[in-house]
Amino acid sequence: MNTPLFEIDLKVRDYECDAQGIVNNANYQHYYEVGRHEFLEHNGLDFYDLHQKGIDLVLISIHVRYMSSLKGGEKFLCTLDSLEKEGIRYIFNQKIIRKSDNKVCSEAKAEVVSVVNGRVSMPALLDESFAKYLQK
Repeated sequence: MNTPLFEIDLKVRDYECDAQGIVNNANYQHYYEVGRHEFLEHNGLDFYDLHQKGIDLVLISIHVRYMSSLKGGEKFLCTLDSLEKEGIRYIFNQKIIRKSDNKVCSEAKAEVVSVVNGRVSMPALLDESFAKYLQK
């Protein structure tokens, strides 16, 4: 397994589970969003501070593949394995990995654009912050 660009430790909370006793599928998107926001902070960018400056990062597409279910109380990693830029879109390739057995539970490809003062744009701030991570 390749070393991720970024990872954060998280734990399943009981209320995130459905009647089957497994994490409801929608909660994986929450986990992935937490991972992206923490990645921003790790790089000196605060999601809400950006908003105050007129820069909003907007999720335009996400594809999530589920492979193995998480259960209440389980600890896991939310990773950012690679970051790509295609035109005005940033593509975050992420995984959720159960810590007890290192099993990949889910993979996601999230596409994000920035909206600056109401217009789709790509501010230099993001390009500068993400340059070291972008695949060549």
